[in-house]
Formats: sequence, structure tokens, C-alpha cells
Amino acid sequence: MRTLGKLVAPLIFWIAYGLFRSPFAKSSKARHDFVMKLFRYAADHQSRRALSVYGHLLHFRGDGIQNRIQGAIYLQQAADKGDMKAQYQMGKVFEHGYEGYFQPDELKARHYYSLAARQGHPLALTKLEEGV
Repeated sequence: MRTLGKLVAPLIFWIAYGLFRSPFAKSSKARHDFVMKLFRYAADHQSRRALSVYGHLLHFRGDGIQNRIQGAIYLQQAADKGDMKAQYQMGKVFEHGYEGYFQPDELKARHYYSLAARQGHPLALTKLEEGV
């Protein structure tokens, strides 16, 4: 069953993404919650794009510190799967630390910045030039 979930996760992500960007999810809280559940399903089944988008949504817009930490965890998984934006964000998380869950770690910050820079992320390139 887990294999089937991994196979359909990218499709579920694209459905969720389309609904999220449309007026559908904005018209009611119940619909928004449904779309967020779709994102979570896809992220929990290791869709790289879902890990990145859902991680960003939770980390930057989540209610409460636990949701924001969970967002950073999803971002780290997306970064480890090669998502450039998530790699840059994890560089920032490890550069400054986050809520005691992610301790500041210069080596990890540099690692994630360099991964993002190799893919051409302009802010990651700037961070590395600054000597992070």
C-alpha cells in the first residue's frame, strides 16, 4: 500500500496545488483544510514538490511553533531530495537555528547553501560569497 501511495503522491500534489492556486480553496476554511490534507498526504508519501510546498506553507504560515517546526522538517526532507528552494531555506535555518529544534550549525548551513548554489539559486550564491 505504501508503494501505491508513493506512486500517486505526485498526482495528488498537483491536484492540491491546482486547487490551492484557484479560488476553490480560498472560499471556505473547510475547503482550505481539505487542500492542506492533500498536500500533507503527498508530502508524507515523499513527493519532493509536496515536501517543499507544504513545508514552506507550514514553516512560514503555520499556526503555532509546532507547525512551523514540522514545516522545517518537511523542508529538510525536500532539501535532501534535491529541491533548490528548500536547500536555501535549510541553509537559513541552520545558519540561525530555529526554536531550539534546529541548532545553529555553520557546516550544515554551508552544505545546504552550496547544494542550492550548484543549482543556480542566486541568494545561496550570495550567501556563499559572503562567507557563510
